[in-house]
Amino acid sequence: MKLDFNHIQAAHCENGVTMSLLKNIGVQQITEPLAFGIGAGLFFVYIPLLKINNGPVIAFRTLPGLIFKRTCKALGIPVVRKKFRSKEAAEAFLNECLAAGHPVGCQVGVYYLPYFPKEYRFHFNAHNLIVYGTEDGNYMVSDPVMEHTSTLTAYELERVRFAKGALAPNGQLYYPKENQIVTNDQLKKGIINGIDKNVRSILSFAGPIAGVNGIRFTGNRIKKWRDSLGLKQAGLYLAQLVRMQEEIGTGGGGFRYIYGAFLQEAHAYVPNDELLEISKTFTASGDLWRTAAVQAAGIYKGRIGSQEDFNIMGDYLLEIAEMEKKAFTALKNIKWR
Repeated sequence: MKLDFNHIQAAHCENGVTMSLLKNIGVQQITEPLAFGIGAGLFFVYIPLLKINNGPVIAFRTLPGLIFKRTCKALGIPVVRKKFRSKEAAEAFLNECLAAGHPVGCQVGVYYLPYFPKEYRFHFNAHNLIVYGTEDGNYMVSDPVMEHTSTLTAYELERVRFAKGALAPNGQLYYPKENQIVTNDQLKKGIINGIDKNVRSILSFAGPIAGVNGIRFTGNRIKKWRDSLGLKQAGLYLAQLVRMQEEIGTGGGGFRYIYGAFLQEAHAYVPNDELLEISKTFTASGDLWRTAAVQAAGIYKGRIGSQEDFNIMGDYLLEIAEMEKKAFTALKNIKWR
């Protein structure tokens, strides 16, 4: 049983799943940047006390599932979302959804995905893909970060749907409840709502570990890592930052490019030229995140490692924090009407 579903490759998994599922129900205007921006996906958080793969939690996007949830809510699209305790119940409900004609998004762990290159497999449970049919006892999978569709056996799909550890997916699946046409006016309202929500989360998050404050906090911490952690452990922490930035569906730099593209596409629905100017700042921020990643990789691989190298790395993040604060403050001050 194969549903009529069009695989679309995307830069980031949840953006791509959101875009593809919405296009499948008739929202033809949606793009990956629009899904990311309406879903207020841009974020930053550094949680030193919480560890993944022996490194601190560092995230460049909102919590898994929020991009899909926020985008659908902003566009007035009802959704179905379920988690399961029982693997048997999870498989049965998935089969019911497919039989009813619903391709479904699934949150999964990447470590046991057989079609992922080995260098991309590590214990990270916030990946998203779409299951859109069955064939010869296998499940047909559209993973937005892959060029082509894939298949998973029932056991392989169960294994990644019930991966253990931080952000365990617990068999979570989700999909738009019904076919729906979205007007350009609804998109306009969704764009403005998404920008306002992202402004608040980046500029007004309480505490020092998230938003632009979190980027600044991390930059200052990095300058102390060489002495406080030792060169080897500090290098591992920087490797964690790079891994979370660049390998999980584009990460830090790539998300900034996508947000810049969102503001450019938003201009077609909200014709304010300030959006085009502000988008340039996010592109520049993405470039600097990539430069910082190169610096971090150099320290991790042992090519560099002096205190001055750590200072340069920290200063990159301080500069990024100021750039993103400036950009989001400009968005906050736009008069939409």
